[in-house]
Amino acid sequence: MVDRQPDIIVVGGGSAGCAMAGRLAESGLKILLLEAGKTGSHIRLKVPALVSSVVQNPDFDWAYKAEPDPSIGGRADVWPGGKRLGGGSSINGMIYVRGHRHDYDNWVRMGAAGWSYDDCLPYFRRMERFEHGANPWRGDSGPIGVSDPRVHYPIVDAWVQAAADLGVPRTPDHNGEHPGEGTDHAQATQRLGLRSAAVNYLKLPRAVPNLRVELESPVSRILFEGRRAVGVEVLRDGRRQELRARHGVVLSAGAMNSPRLLMLSGIGGGEELRAHGIEVLVDRPGVGGNLQEHVGVHVVNGVNTPTINSEAHGLAALRNGVDFLLRRRGILTASMAHGQTFLRTKADAPAPNLQISFTAFAFDLDAEGKLQMRRSPAVSTVVCLARPQSRGRLSLRSADPLAPPVIRHELLGVEDDVDQIMDGIRHVRRILDHPLMRGYITEDVRPDRAMEGEALRAYVHLAGFPLYHPVGTCRIGGEEDGVVDADLRLRGVEGLWVADASVMPMLPVGNTNATAIMIGDKGAAHVIASLGK
Repeated sequence: MVDRQPDIIVVGGGSAGCAMAGRLAESGLKILLLEAGKTGSHIRLKVPALVSSVVQNPDFDWAYKAEPDPSIGGRADVWPGGKRLGGGSSINGMIYVRGHRHDYDNWVRMGAAGWSYDDCLPYFRRMERFEHGANPWRGDSGPIGVSDPRVHYPIVDAWVQAAADLGVPRTPDHNGEHPGEGTDHAQATQRLGLRSAAVNYLKLPRAVPNLRVELESPVSRILFEGRRAVGVEVLRDGRRQELRARHGVVLSAGAMNSPRLLMLSGIGGGEELRAHGIEVLVDRPGVGGNLQEHVGVHVVNGVNTPTINSEAHGLAALRNGVDFLLRRRGILTASMAHGQTFLRTKADAPAPNLQISFTAFAFDLDAEGKLQMRRSPAVSTVVCLARPQSRGRLSLRSADPLAPPVIRHELLGVEDDVDQIMDGIRHVRRILDHPLMRGYITEDVRPDRAMEGEALRAYVHLAGFPLYHPVGTCRIGGEEDGVVDADLRLRGVEGLWVADASVMPMLPVGNTNATAIMIGDKGAAHVIASLGK
């Protein structure tokens, strides 16, 4: 009989999980990757501009509903989660940002030894297939394509130059020698006009013979013998099935599901677990805590020049469809950001505290919070707070393994965070008033240009929205407050690692998907070293 028992079970085929499984399998270990969702090969997951058709679509997105948030007027936001192989990398806005050197060096100060920017750089390089080729800071042979925009509008060029003129100089590559700095056109996780997702790790030639992927296989808990993880329990067709692994389990289920699965398995705050009738294996209150999320505010303007809004209809849409089919260019390749500037509004800030992203299109939100493209030419500028001070908590709804988690988080619970966003809005207005931009702008859609003071503060509280970058719920850290050690091993047990966005001690500046993939890639090296391979 063929021995099908894997060396390692990886739970979660998202951004970090695919990277982890691919690299472990590439090393020669026999890997079983379990993903609760379906295939990542659907056409909507390939064509970049179809992102708005998958977010909050229950066939592609777990669409977790947070608890009402008093800091944004009591609104209960929907927090997406990729429901397909590839996870967030399959449904996100494809904005590629590594973060700033300071972010990673600060992780080290918070207890994440070995995770400085210099430590992480080799893994960023080996994960990338950068279209401009390799250099000391970029890689060109990895599984994740990174490209410049393949749709062009003069208003984007004008915005980038205006932002540079206003004190944040152009940088030739904001993921290069000086990451998370400067002003430039945005980069996207794309290759030749198509989305490039973490599923590419599963196609690494030396990984394929050692890798088995099972879809629609939700894990209900981790199995232990004493305090050693030996496998998982999977729910299939209403039945529970136990799967075992020789060396243990890697949990890569994401910032919302990794802590949930730990708690369902008896690892978490003892009082909470006992309240749900769960036997406590390890009393670790940090599980589910430290929840962080980027918060942003849109500045939307009408313009007198073509944008994606005006080119998504009629003959223009047909022309763009042909352009995509023949050249993989045009509006169907659009990511969610076309220009970016990283701004310091605090004199003593060691790194930019705001990421400002500009796009040649604008959405409105319907009554259910779903995105709807505006019909007339428009542009959007998103002011994103890099390191929000608010912290939330993720907890169990019940002991039912299919119940979604409880997400409690105040996006704008600290007024200094609101002040920083207001500063960012004022800076956006200066960019829009620049001579290069002034002739394009026809109206302020939101907020009104005259809005200031308490009125602007109230607007930020009502308009603030999550950027879909949850992190921190199983953070690397010290014995008291950390959940995993610097090698991603779960404290208090053996044979169990966590590798995904949940282990980040603090949010980096910018979009988090590149960092999550890097954690999976680098994390595989930690697991291999732990096994003495």
